[in-house]
Amino acid sequence: MKKFALFVFNGDPMCFIHVLLNAMNMKEKGHVVKIIMEGSSVKLIPELFTPQHPLNKLWGKAIDQDLVEGACRACSAKLGTLKDAEEHGIKLLDGMAGHPSMTEFMDNGFEIITF
Repeated sequence: MKKFALFVFNGDPMCFIHVLLNAMNMKEKGHVVKIIMEGSSVKLIPELFTPQHPLNKLWGKAIDQDLVEGACRACSAKLGTLKDAEEHGIKLLDGMAGHPSMTEFMDNGFEIITF
């Protein structure tokens, strides 16, 4: 079993679908996987919780499988999705000057993959 932290900076839904699919596939294969939303990906937060959004069901599965570790506090504040993250129970990560710290994950045995 390996541990993977998927840091998602890209806010394009066509990229994000691959993050979700890969995370689920890795978990299915017995790995520990965490999705960390950074940069422009945090703009997707309100959209992903909208039932008519094409990624809503897949996103719901990722949430149910505890694959979503959280979102960047600084980027969520800057890009206007902080309240959305809080309202939907998305943990806000801020271990490195308001942003998620890759080092924290690395120190806990996670391999970092960026999107």
